Amino acid sequence: MEIDFFWIGLGIAALGYFIGDGLKNFKNPGSGFQFDEYPTLIKEKDLHTYLNLTKAEVADLLNKNPNAPKVVLDGTTYYPYKPFMKWITSTEIYQ
Repeated sequence: MEIDFFWIGLGIAALGYFIGDGLKNFKNPGSGFQFDEYPTLIKEKDLHTYLNLTKAEVADLLNKNPNAPKVVLDGTTYYPYKPFMKWITSTEIYQ
């Protein structure tokens, strides 16, 4: 009977510890680990999906604007998501 109370007490102590640890960042929920909603690098062949354009429209956009932020690794062109979105929403491509 005494051992049962020991395990119940241990469980309550562990519960208190984990709840207390979770409440540390209750007022600041952004400080923990977060998943990014979008990938860091997007392959050129998949770019049309993120821009909601056709493949032909994306090819035309990239041909007219060779200065778009990109990374070429082993012959494959990747576009960094955040810099590319910042570039495409800027007025730089309309000048």
